[in-house]
Amino acid sequence: MRQAGRCSRKAQEGSPMENGVGQELGTSEPPAAEGISAPRPPCARPRLVFHTQLAHGSPTGRIEGFTNVKELYAKIAEVFSISPTEILFCTLNTHKVDMQKLLGGQIGLEDFIFAHVRGETKEVEVTKTEDALGLTITDNGAGYAFIKRIKEGSIINRVQAVCVGDSIEAINDHTIVGCRHYEVARMLRELPRAQPFTLRLVQPKKAFDMIGQRTRSSKSLGEGRVASGKETLRLRAQGPATLEEGPSPFEEEAARRVDDLLESYIGIRDSELASTMVEVAKESPGAAQLARGLDSVLGEFAFPQEFVAEVWAAVCHPKAGQE
Repeated sequence: MRQAGRCSRKAQEGSPMENGVGQELGTSEPPAAEGISAPRPPCARPRLVFHTQLAHGSPTGRIEGFTNVKELYAKIAEVFSISPTEILFCTLNTHKVDMQKLLGGQIGLEDFIFAHVRGETKEVEVTKTEDALGLTITDNGAGYAFIKRIKEGSIINRVQAVCVGDSIEAINDHTIVGCRHYEVARMLRELPRAQPFTLRLVQPKKAFDMIGQRTRSSKSLGEGRVASGKETLRLRAQGPATLEEGPSPFEEEAARRVDDLLESYIGIRDSELASTMVEVAKESPGAAQLARGLDSVLGEFAFPQEFVAEVWAAVCHPKAGQE
């Protein structure tokens, strides 16, 4: 797969669709008349085309031309004639509710996208007997927060009706649609102990072989061809999507360490947030500069100073950060 912006004779002839993505090029410039020197046309930018299906079963569709998650959901919804608000989250290369395969801010050029849509709504009553419920919350970047992990032996683990992949629609009849995952986590932490509360949940629509999904899925590779990781489409909240090299082993390990710190300090795990923090830390000569950089891009979090210092140590001095 060639980087966007390069030209070759083969690229100008087009390349076939392969698994999740293909490249289709625009019409080339007509040849110049004999004896007239025509300016060299600019390189054609390839259009990235991905394959997609509804996770509970559907024909295969093709999508392209999206820059962020909301646009991606709109493209998928258009293909299958559904509303974008029906989509709870997407997984890559597997139709199962596998939280290891969640679509975040990056899509490999060979990834196959499965969209999980709204299924049945259910209400469960929970009594908070401990400070921690045992939930890890994430969100889809388009207004829905959902359960990414349930800790074994926790309060929520004892409530059989609650499953990984369930979207949290309301807490005590207070809708949380449109809230980010850290806002939902804060609401749940602030609920008083020994007082029952109600969760309104929406489970993803399931095919027959997905019924009974409850615990965190294994780390085994999903169905279909898995992306090589050499090139990814990076989706951004602001600005156009960019074609980038995949993260290095160092960056992946640094993001894992920062993700652990996020869970320790604010009770969430968020691999995309952790990757963003690693990018900022790599460009920061010290913890003070990192704090200013995080404020400029993630000011809504108001990270404490000691947390920022640990992030900088974990990324820039990993051995010290692990001691």
